Amino acid sequence: MNTEEKVEGTRFKGDMVIWIVFFLLCIVSIIEVFSSSSGLASKSGNFLKPIMKHCWLLVVGVIAMICTMNIKCKYFKVITPFALLFSFIGLIAVLCLGETTNGSQRWLSLLGVQFQPSEIAKGALILATVQILSAMQTPNGADKRAMRYILIVCAFIIPLIMLENLSTAALLGLVVLLLMFIGKVPLAQLGKLLGAVMIVILFVLGMVMVVGKDKTAVAANDKNNMTEQVEKIKESSFDKIFHRADTWKSRMVHFLDHKQVAPEDVDINGKDMQTAHSKIAIVSSNLVGKGPGNSVERDFLPQAFSDFIYAIIIEETGIVGAFIVCFLYIILLFRTATIANRCVNTFPALLIMGFSLLLVIQAMFNMAVAVGLVPVTGQPLPLISKGGTSTIVNCVYIGVILSVSYSAKKKDEADKEDALETITE
Repeated sequence: MNTEEKVEGTRFKGDMVIWIVFFLLCIVSIIEVFSSSSGLASKSGNFLKPIMKHCWLLVVGVIAMICTMNIKCKYFKVITPFALLFSFIGLIAVLCLGETTNGSQRWLSLLGVQFQPSEIAKGALILATVQILSAMQTPNGADKRAMRYILIVCAFIIPLIMLENLSTAALLGLVVLLLMFIGKVPLAQLGKLLGAVMIVILFVLGMVMVVGKDKTAVAANDKNNMTEQVEKIKESSFDKIFHRADTWKSRMVHFLDHKQVAPEDVDINGKDMQTAHSKIAIVSSNLVGKGPGNSVERDFLPQAFSDFIYAIIIEETGIVGAFIVCFLYIILLFRTATIANRCVNTFPALLIMGFSLLLVIQAMFNMAVAVGLVPVTGQPLPLISKGGTSTIVNCVYIGVILSVSYSAKKKDEADKEDALETITE
């Protein structure tokens, strides 16, 4: 039986490999979030409360995934303009009325429910990009005007995300660029775009280094000097645009500082807390780890259940567990590429590649942060980290992939239809 057909006697539709990967990631998520939420449990006074909330969100995510899965891929085109409009309004609203958590103003409350408009905006931009690329395909690739329209849409979404979440904006921009490459946008245009992007990145980094203040350096001065510097930042005309510059600069300076530090001089309770405890968790893991639930660093590592959950996975399951989790995302990407390659039409093929790249690249960012290959970005591990909006939205992305895997017209089906028509004639 083809793995993309509906399995008789069950309610599973779509590709069974995607289903298996999804359920395995959910199982890892439940185990590791339960293990790494000791800090939340101690604060709430209820050991089971954090994991029960997470399981409830996963249930909501699965329901959303099933609903999405049952939408035929051609109807996603209808959703695109509404998703873009909602995302744009939401991103504007979060800048004006958003709630601040951990120094970032990324959340809105609607009818008592808190959500991140940026998570919805990511999917909306992918939908728009894919629709433009598929609509403007020619025998020689995408029309030259396609990139112009994509950049116009990006201009309304990515800068608004960047103001509060630079890493998410960068990740989204990278996925859009890869989609344009897959969608056969002329290489000459992509080359010019890459050059322009590099100039913009250098400009933004330069402004961050000029406007931002290294928090670690400021902390070494006296309090009066720190207060004076903070006030100067607030008075700056760039305050509204670069109000997160202090955090960005501190992360970059700390990452680029390669000087040797003696173990006794590492400030594991201060500026080095996240990276230090993450490295301790990884180094102490050995080949097979300490076993699920036996993490030590979860009690010291901030965001152990979210941004740094991969470090806890390594500590508890060792190199073997780390490889398995990474391999699951690789399977997701390659299986999606196989499904996309079999699609007759461009839209469903690009659609699932866009969402798959979004999930997998974000996962690679998170893993790279945990092992110290890139600066701290604040990106959760998709389908594993504890989250709210991100958990549900990522499940929706899987629902889209499953929808395409069973509802989109495949090349072998088209060949069979052509053969039947030939025989009939």
